[in-house]
Amino acid sequence: MKQIEVQILQQSYLLSCPPGHEGRLLDAVERVDTAMTKIRDAGKVRARERIAVLAALNLAFEIADRDAADLAARSAEHKAPPAAVDVATAAQQELALPEADDQRLRALVGRLDEALGGDGRLL
Repeated sequence: MKQIEVQILQQSYLLSCPPGHEGRLLDAVERVDTAMTKIRDAGKVRARERIAVLAALNLAFEIADRDAADLAARSAEHKAPPAAVDVATAAQQELALPEADDQRLRALVGRLDEALGGDGRLL
C-alpha cells in the first residue's frame, strides 16, 4: 500500500491506497475538502465533526441521485422497468453490469433459487 499525505479542511491526514489508485484518492480528497469547506464557509457550523457528517451526507445524496438517474437511463434504454428484466437470463448472459450491480443480481438470483426450492414454485 502506498501512503499519501493530504490536507482536508486544513488538517493533514496520512492515507493508504493501493498502487495505481492515487489519482482516484486525490480526486476523492478534493471532493471531500471542497464539500467541507463550503459548509464551514457558510458560517453556520463550526465543529469539524459536524461539518464532516454534513459533507458526507451531501456527497451520499449526490451519489444516490446519480445512481437513480443512471437506473432511469438504463430503464429508458431497455424501454421496460427494471422489474421486467429476466433476472436469470441477465445473470446467465453476463450482461455488462457494474460490478456492484452484478453482485446484487447474483445474490438476488441465489435468494430466489432458495425461496423457490426444488420444485421451482414460490408457494
